[in-house]
Amino acid sequence: MTSASALLSGQTPLAVRMRPVSLAEVAGQKHLLRAGSPIVALADPAASSPGAVSIILWGPPGTGKTTLAQAIARSSGRRFVELSAITAGVKDVREVMQEAITQRDLYGQTTILFLDEIHRFTKAQQDALLPGVENGWVILIAATTENPSFSVISPLLSRSLLLTLQPLTDDDIGVLVDRAVTDARGLSGGVSLSGEARSALIRLASGDARRALTGLEAAAAVALSRATGDEDGDDERAEVPEVTADDVAQAVDKALLRYDRQGDEHYDVISAFIKSIRGSDPDAALHYLARMIEAGEDPRFIARRLVISASEDVGLADPQALGIAVAAADAVAFIGMPEGRIPLAEATVYLATTAKSNAAYVGIDAAIADIRAGGFGRVPLHLRDAHYPGAKRLGHGRGYVYPHDSEFGILPQQYLPDELEGRRYYEPKNLGAERDISARLERIRRILGGR
Repeated sequence: MTSASALLSGQTPLAVRMRPVSLAEVAGQKHLLRAGSPIVALADPAASSPGAVSIILWGPPGTGKTTLAQAIARSSGRRFVELSAITAGVKDVREVMQEAITQRDLYGQTTILFLDEIHRFTKAQQDALLPGVENGWVILIAATTENPSFSVISPLLSRSLLLTLQPLTDDDIGVLVDRAVTDARGLSGGVSLSGEARSALIRLASGDARRALTGLEAAAAVALSRATGDEDGDDERAEVPEVTADDVAQAVDKALLRYDRQGDEHYDVISAFIKSIRGSDPDAALHYLARMIEAGEDPRFIARRLVISASEDVGLADPQALGIAVAAADAVAFIGMPEGRIPLAEATVYLATTAKSNAAYVGIDAAIADIRAGGFGRVPLHLRDAHYPGAKRLGHGRGYVYPHDSEFGILPQQYLPDELEGRRYYEPKNLGAERDISARLERIRRILGGR
């Protein structure tokens, strides 16, 4: 068996084997690894422990959060304890804290606690970390893919440095792939990599190192299996199998979208999604919806955008639209994914194919613009509150007519301040339900004006 063919024997995954043993091996994140940076200082074995500070690493999957934590631990020589917020609880945290105190008092050793996916911890669980961080029992390195401003409690944020990791560039991914092919911890040169295969792995990784190495491992296994089937028995003279683009395609049966929930793709795709709905193209809207779902976009974010679209773009041309969008948002929250894709798709198609009007949206913005420009005036006396003692002596409510006293529920009366009398903000369009609203509103305005 060749060294690379050990891939087929079920050993530790390539992405785990290739984790850097020092910060010097870390690809990307140069903005965090400059001389004197908190991470570099934390990894320096000569640095004094009291000066070390806890950090929160925030970034997309596969950008090196766990890698950085383990590299810091290995380089600094400090004791390293790893917990996952998925499986750990308050009891586990307290046990780590107690052991950290023991190690410090008996052996003078500082403990680094790496907590992965801290956003999954409840407030009570995060509270359990505070004494250890504040008193220096542990140096906390917490990792999260969610915005810490919303997922980490304020006291913990204020006691830690927040460091943001960026998606790896194509050059960074290329370095990792090349190293994995030749390194003794990786494939040990047991396979070679064609230029097309290398480009495909980089493209499919979408800035995620773990995806790139997992794809490489699977593609190498395909190449080795193919070579084993083709060899003629002269193993010593057999050439090193080459991983081809076809091997990558066979190993990775699903295109990994270049999509970053905090980056350009996030904003570009949601923009195209909303504009497709506004433009009444359900096919394009479903395409962009599928891209977001497949890329792992938060379905609650998509649902919120549908609610906004129902209000902004459909408006009163179809009064049911907002209810349908809100129902889709509630359904997604109730049933989760992947089934949540169905109500999202239903709302998307409904909004894309129904009549549309932005009249209410334009109206409120025009009213706000007048207010900001100082065009608000005094509330007319007959509309002011007349329920408190002395209000009637001030003229409040005097002359007010009660619309329900009329057969049609409408009576001539001025409602806008004098300075804005006659100003119109809402101008319904001759579309959908607003066609009826327009005709009715014209009659209402004539009655209000005493005509």
